[in-house]
Amino acid sequence: MQLANIETKIYEIRGLKVMLDFDLAELYEVETRALNQAVKRNIKRFPDDFMFQLNKAEWGTLRSQSVTSKTEKRGGTQKLPYAFTEQGVSMLSGILTSDKAIEVNISIMRAFVFIRQYALTHRDLTTELQELENKYDLQFKDVYEAINFLLQKDNQETEQKQRKRIGYKE
Repeated sequence: MQLANIETKIYEIRGLKVMLDFDLAELYEVETRALNQAVKRNIKRFPDDFMFQLNKAEWGTLRSQSVTSKTEKRGGTQKLPYAFTEQGVSMLSGILTSDKAIEVNISIMRAFVFIRQYALTHRDLTTELQELENKYDLQFKDVYEAINFLLQKDNQETEQKQRKRIGYKE
């Protein structure tokens, strides 16, 4: 199972990294209906922070951004999909016990870990860049003030020389 293939199926919804039921079913090589039935038979294993159903607005936004599906009138998705968090996907391994399901679950867990590590690294780099920017902005601010002072001083001297002298002239 290729990590890049799985990463493309991880979405951010409600501030959580999730995978949708039809993507999971495709990876596990089962029908979405069968996956959802297995989940419903074991619903106690899936609290709201492990699995939730998308609302129409979320589904519409997600479909327009990246998930392609036929409209309901043309035989596409009839029900709103379920989204599984990392913990929910992990819980699926307890109810889907085929060799394929085990292999896919291991790959999915690796993908979630990779994304989390990448996000942490990215956050650290962002913080470091902001610190550098603030440090050098203060230094450059001092330099800009000094340059502006010198330019103003030069302008004042030029104005003084160009003024018409009045009074006693030698």
